[in-house]
Amino acid sequence: MAMSVIRFDLRCPAASPVTHIDLYREALAMAAWADEQGFEMAVLSEHHGDADGYLPSPLVLAAAIAGRTERIPLFISALLVPLHDPIRLAEDLAVLDLASGGRVSFVTGIGYRPGEYQLLGRDFHRRGKLLDEALETMLAAWSGEPFEHNGATVQVLPRPLTRPHPMMFIGGSSPAAAKRAARFGLGLFPAAEDPTLADVYREECARLGKEPGMVLMPGGPACVFVSDDPDRTWAEIGHLLLDDATTYAAHLTDDMRSQAASGARTVEELRAEGVYRIVTPEQCVALADEVGLMGGVVLHPLCAGVHPDIGWASLELYASAVLPRLRGA
Repeated sequence: MAMSVIRFDLRCPAASPVTHIDLYREALAMAAWADEQGFEMAVLSEHHGDADGYLPSPLVLAAAIAGRTERIPLFISALLVPLHDPIRLAEDLAVLDLASGGRVSFVTGIGYRPGEYQLLGRDFHRRGKLLDEALETMLAAWSGEPFEHNGATVQVLPRPLTRPHPMMFIGGSSPAAAKRAARFGLGLFPAAEDPTLADVYREECARLGKEPGMVLMPGGPACVFVSDDPDRTWAEIGHLLLDDATTYAAHLTDDMRSQAASGARTVEELRAEGVYRIVTPEQCVALADEVGLMGGVVLHPLCAGVHPDIGWASLELYASAVLPRLRGA
């Protein structure tokens, strides 16, 4: 059975019929609902400086969701590690892991937007080095033992509940990312489905004499809504989904790959492309079968500031008409 995933980035573009206050309130309620329904994952993302208020503090929202839920795993994909102080980030993740009962995991993102680095006072051209230094610091911090940092002996406590540290993956779409994952003894989660990166990762693990970790490959659409009448729902929210797609694509460079990337310029093109899908319950069951046991149906009920009523209708239809069939299968 494919995983049931609920995702939030809480963008609120000018065309949205609601406000950020509405979106954050509904996101907490939807996460609690997904927990009750037995969803396998809640996914949060991170970006900074966007005009639409893209979620800049996923760990804060994850903590709020942890307080409203009992069991659903919290997955940050991706956490832009070089934009954070590594000691503070290690502390925050340890506290979140403890407070959530060990439910937090994340993908490390290196970032690809120079403006974010400028906003937060970081050197974009040193981002690879900054990530390496941060990973070294965080792994040492989570040991709970004293270590050298910036010329001083420091110790970071408390340790996370999950030992030796919360589950983490190296993200990216390049061989350098795969080799970094091998070097640090971490799992790999490429930004796009690319089996050659898994080969690079395993070869580098063998060269270094390290046991390979988990490799997760993204698959399936980036955003799913369930509707009894997809034509009607496309007419209601297609312009918002197109805004979401084109805004994301505008930040990508020619050398980047992403499973969520869209080349659409019209709602019709977006609908035909399949990165964003509005499907009937029957089509959703077929989609779950298509992505398979290691894949997920990613419900993004507040995508691009969609009105919560539409998001709730999608979630409830999924729970009543899709979930029972998936679990029965």
